[in-house]
Amino acid sequence: MIAIGCDHAGYKLKEFLINALSEKGYEFKDMGCNGERCDYPNIAESVCKEIKSGNCDKGILICGTGIGMSIAANKIKGIRASLCSDSYSTKYTRLHNDANVMCMGARVIASGLAEELAEIFLTTNFEGGRHQQRIDLITNLENN
Repeated sequence: MIAIGCDHAGYKLKEFLINALSEKGYEFKDMGCNGERCDYPNIAESVCKEIKSGNCDKGILICGTGIGMSIAANKIKGIRASLCSDSYSTKYTRLHNDANVMCMGARVIASGLAEELAEIFLTTNFEGGRHQQRIDLITNLENN
């Protein structure tokens, strides 16, 4: 299950991704918004809580640039959110950083690219190994 959320700038892209990826078998928990003006930190918190609770495996957050969502999500302990706007970075944020939330900017990337990036994010597994040590170091930073 994937938690997905957006602010008003990301609403159309969120709806597009839910429809396009649901056809491919992905299941979503929609954490809002529904097009109304909203504050992105609240949506980021809702999506991240679903991941932390174990209700969802990964999250997708969308705002105008993706930057605000990534900043807000990364304030939540246990969340590793990454701004994704190209396929290489999206692949490696999963392979090396074990990111559990991807953030995208609806004013920055087109819907076709967003769908491609979401599929890369959702299908790429963490490599572990030497990268786990770095994730552990990040967790230590978070805890201190």
